[in-house]
Amino acid sequence: MDVLSYKTVSANKATAKKEWVVIDAEDQTLGRLASEVAKMIKGKHKTNYTPHIDCGDNVIVINAEKIRLTGKKWNNRVHFRHTGYPGGQRFVTPRQMMEKAPRSVFENAVKGMLPKNRLGRALFGNLHVYAGTEHPHVAQQPKEVKL
Repeated sequence: MDVLSYKTVSANKATAKKEWVVIDAEDQTLGRLASEVAKMIKGKHKTNYTPHIDCGDNVIVINAEKIRLTGKKWNNRVHFRHTGYPGGQRFVTPRQMMEKAPRSVFENAVKGMLPKNRLGRALFGNLHVYAGTEHPHVAQQPKEVKL
């Protein structure tokens, strides 16, 4: 007779059930939506979540240019990067980022919420962000998710 009435299930690459999901970002708040997307990419919403395995879903985000920031964050928030050369600090606001590449604002928000290691870089490949309503992943038959 079994002493335990349950067994711990750990997913691996072969048993992970990865799905394709479409999320509409129109009129959604950036941080709230990015945290939900990061959870889905990592797989934390699944019962067989395993921290060291890529068991999350592939997420397609459409209408990324219609994302919303509260308050004065469009002009007052500053994103920082460094070129690697002396004096190579570069600063940019979300408004400037949106003008140059509309999807980069959302991608940076999600990337900051993923682990900073090999797995995090692999998980980031499961995120597909598009500025408009069209995406080239129709063959994967993604299901629409309302958040």
